[in-house]
Amino acid sequence: MKLHTALFATCLLLGSSSYAQFKLPTLKDMKLPGKTTTTGITNADAVAALKDALKIGTDTAVSVLSKADGFYKDLAVKIFLPPEAQNIQKNIAKIPGGQKMLDKAILAMNRAAEDASQEATPIFKNAITSMTITDGINIVKGADNAATTFLRSKTYDQLKDLFTPKIRTSLSKPLVAGISAEKAYSDLIKAYNMASLNGKLFSTIKTNSLSEHVTVKGLDGLFSKVALQEKNIRTNGLAQVTEILRKVFGRK
Repeated sequence: MKLHTALFATCLLLGSSSYAQFKLPTLKDMKLPGKTTTTGITNADAVAALKDALKIGTDTAVSVLSKADGFYKDLAVKIFLPPEAQNIQKNIAKIPGGQKMLDKAILAMNRAAEDASQEATPIFKNAITSMTITDGINIVKGADNAATTFLRSKTYDQLKDLFTPKIRTSLSKPLVAGISAEKAYSDLIKAYNMASLNGKLFSTIKTNSLSEHVTVKGLDGLFSKVALQEKNIRTNGLAQVTEILRKVFGRK
């Protein structure tokens, strides 16, 4: 009987020792179905996912903003007067038919941005494809607009150079009641300068930055929409429409 008791005690001690060396996995250690941990995601995976997200984001942004009223009826991106013409708004009541001319000029500028945006997709795609990302994982772990911010920092000058002629072409098109944005804006400035009595009542406008202004504001609008799409892809599983997006961002 004593021998049996000793053997039983020895078994208990050996069992306790083995248990101490073997720990059951916790929920934190386990990969649950449909989830992917950051472990196993390479920098190449991260870069591929970021480029996918940006391509989808730019496609969607262009689709939204290139439609009629895409810029004009969205206050987040709507284009108003250039800096040199800000005083027109203050003195609009002094210009005969001024408010109507102002409204037409603003509508025409936004129509030009909407028209030019149709040409933005290949410009963005080329920039994204050729963009070098050395630390994709950190961008993946960054803010919800980190990839868009990176794209802007690396390609803005190139995009602006390519987008500017598209804007100029659109500004010259008679998109609003047979009038181009250039003509509508020029008519507004002439009427404003005339009402100023050669600068006696208020300062005249001597510069015209319409092309530069609409180009910059148009790109700002496109980037802002890309950032919204990036956030959606990062946080909404339904927006993760490719395998690499699900692998990299599906962990959230």
